[in-house]
Amino acid sequence: MSHSARLSDYRAALTTPGMRGPVVASLLARLPIAMVGLSLLLYVERATGSFAVAGMVSAAALVGVALGSVVQGRLMDRFGPTRPLMFVTGLFALFVSVSVIAVEAGAPVFVLVPLALGVGAFEPMVGSASRALWERMVPSGATRMAAYAYESISMEVFFILGPGLAGLLLAAPWAGTGVVVGAVMMVFGALWFAFNPVVRAWGPVAATPRPLLGAFAYPGMRTVALAALGFGVTIGFVEVAVPAFAKAAGHASMGGLMLSLWSISSVIFGVLYGMRPWPRPMHLRLPVLLGGFGLLSLLLAIPASLVGLGLALFVVGTLITPQSTAHSAAIEQVTPNGMAAEAFGWVITSVTVGLAIGQGLSGQLIEHFGTRPAFVASGVAGLLIASAVWLLRGTVRRGVPRSEEPLPARSEMDLAAR
Repeated sequence: MSHSARLSDYRAALTTPGMRGPVVASLLARLPIAMVGLSLLLYVERATGSFAVAGMVSAAALVGVALGSVVQGRLMDRFGPTRPLMFVTGLFALFVSVSVIAVEAGAPVFVLVPLALGVGAFEPMVGSASRALWERMVPSGATRMAAYAYESISMEVFFILGPGLAGLLLAAPWAGTGVVVGAVMMVFGALWFAFNPVVRAWGPVAATPRPLLGAFAYPGMRTVALAALGFGVTIGFVEVAVPAFAKAAGHASMGGLMLSLWSISSVIFGVLYGMRPWPRPMHLRLPVLLGGFGLLSLLLAIPASLVGLGLALFVVGTLITPQSTAHSAAIEQVTPNGMAAEAFGWVITSVTVGLAIGQGLSGQLIEHFGTRPAFVASGVAGLLIASAVWLLRGTVRRGVPRSEEPLPARSEMDLAAR
């Protein structure tokens, strides 16, 4: 995957016939992805007065996402996205509704945690379906690379906007407003996406023998997942250390704003990097980008002021979107046709698990030693896992044979007959 993407390739991807509806629907469905979890945490904390309980509930939702993303992806690859999305979106709405009722009723933590697990597990994975749909609708080349870059860049934008919206809605008269608004947007967007003609045309496919572990059975996919895990671990350390640094500096409210700085540079540099990606070979790109990210993350341990930390975050953030795009693009090289949604589910799971590991370890380091060791650990973790990805790079280079043409979609006549 050595293609670079020009601005004209982004335009060509986004104007692909039939893709306007899915693109807009997926924007609506994915916008709350960083909003629902945070809104749930803030809602539970406001209702219970305990960050410990809220943290457990939030962690359970994160575990649910990690568990549900792969299963949903495999179902989408087998049956097409429409039916699985209908099913999980209905369950998502149910679990959100019951969770809100439970919080309002003052339910104990042993009730709230499994409900949050269900909220995460049944969160509709429109991102996986959208990523796989590009593979079917756009020929291999620079335009498809631009489509993958667009997916990564848009997700970064959502991670900038989501927390801000959650904080804004927390000021509403009812603390659960953010949870409900985010869930409604996600449900409406997911169903709109699922019932789009182009998505419905991706119907059930003939059952083919699959390894028990699906896409994860392929060595190259496991290496991509390891790179995604390292990406998540490195970010997880920083996401806890930055707010702690801001609080220690006497400006606790600046924590979220500081993190938005690296998202901004991530979006800007992500577009530029897509025009001239380096290294070109994917088996080199994965470890080099992760290693560079780990190395840059060590810069965060140097500043003694919020201004200095903000500048360092802006620099470190430049390698976030390039890594997300590389993970997405590498799927084509390491898995057979027809496994894209599940493979992307493994990437989501790996990043999510990495975030959980990094956040958990970062909290312990900060509590006992302060923020600087957490920033150092972030960089060291990235470099160590990048070294492991480098040693396994041959699995990505070998990859698996794949067709270069878009996967066939069912015809409009087939749709009319349903």
